[in-house]
Amino acid sequence: MKTKKGRSDFQQSEPEFLISVMNRHSDWATLVCLIGGGQEINTGEAGLHEWFASLQRTFTEWDIYISGQLTDTEYTQGRQLYDASDKRLFIEDDLHLSVSIRSFRAESVAAFVKAILDSNTHEARALFTKIASQYPIVLTRDLMTAKQWLRSKARGSERFGIVASSGAIRLKPLGLNVKSTIDPTHWFLNNKNDVRSSFFLEDVATEFVVQGLELDWTCVAWDANLRYGQDTWVLKAFRGTTWQEINDSDARLFLKNSYRVLLTRARQGMVILVPRGDRNDPTRQPDFYDTTYDYLQSIGIPVLPETYSQE
Repeated sequence: MKTKKGRSDFQQSEPEFLISVMNRHSDWATLVCLIGGGQEINTGEAGLHEWFASLQRTFTEWDIYISGQLTDTEYTQGRQLYDASDKRLFIEDDLHLSVSIRSFRAESVAAFVKAILDSNTHEARALFTKIASQYPIVLTRDLMTAKQWLRSKARGSERFGIVASSGAIRLKPLGLNVKSTIDPTHWFLNNKNDVRSSFFLEDVATEFVVQGLELDWTCVAWDANLRYGQDTWVLKAFRGTTWQEINDSDARLFLKNSYRVLLTRARQGMVILVPRGDRNDPTRQPDFYDTTYDYLQSIGIPVLPETYSQE
């Protein structure tokens, strides 16, 4: 609004503005919001809390109908979303969309990814056992092995590609440059003969490119910006020449959510690539990656054979 519409005095949040547009109707209006938990990945995305805050602050005549599932931290971010005693509030369990369209082979993929990112090892193991036969997930430390696995799985026009966090700066030595600008149209739509397409496995799509979209098969390239520590995740940002701690709560949320997005883009299965690192490179020390690899393997994710890349 400020840059494109010249409204220098514009102070409304996105939810408040959208509700205000519908509020112009003199009789009634309905606004339907499809909520995906843990999807905030960029500055300015205030999350679900701002919808309720706007309704409480400005639009007191609106009735509010919600699913009873809006209690998890992915939605609440540790804050109270609403006042349960509000007479305008109606909780309807039928509003929860329980059938996954993206992961049609296994509806528990999102729950499995959540368990991984919540460091809930027991739950992650149980969920992986449930989905493993329908939704292949494998682990490797070799990029060529990952590429060959993708090509071997895809049938006909099924699409595959490599995705990585926008903060995965030190994947560059592998030839995966997340700072290289790609055209999403070419990446998602062009055919196997186009070097700009996802099929060529050269250009990497970040969470900002793939959010809201999907491929049939993905390789999730995992860098040291999100590394496993002692029963918890360690979050880092690469600045200048070194990894630095992320202390800002929003930045921490965005980073973890970026991996949530990346790990839920595949409709049929994925290979997770955790590099081996390089002892001669202080920014890619093996222990930056080994703990993550060991954690994912401990959940039960099978490792592709070392000989796979030679087949």
